[in-house]
Amino acid sequence: MIPEILSIEVPNIVSDGITIAIVGYVIVFSALVVLYFVFTYLSKLINYNIRQKLIKSGKLKQAEKVERISGDVSAAISLALYLNQLHDEESNVITIKRISKSYSPWSSKIYGMRRR
Repeated sequence: MIPEILSIEVPNIVSDGITIAIVGYVIVFSALVVLYFVFTYLSKLINYNIRQKLIKSGKLKQAEKVERISGDVSAAISLALYLNQLHDEESNVITIKRISKSYSPWSSKIYGMRRR
């Protein structure tokens, strides 16, 4: 009785699994394609809107000077701004003091050896 049930349901389960897998792959791939186009054309759309606002306000020369910033440059700028906020304010002064005594027992290798 059990082998008859398995022989009937296994092809249905396999076909359902294949259908679910294909639909899942299509959804993920189409979402990636949509996100690619959104991120590709978002900067162009923003630059177009800025240029139109400058033209409407009468600053045509400034509208011609608006240039595209690549994704690498904007990523580097945003990373620098983020990293600048992570640490406390520092004096940004490096002071090196010379010590008159150059020998220190901490750097001597003889003290690191064991006696048996």
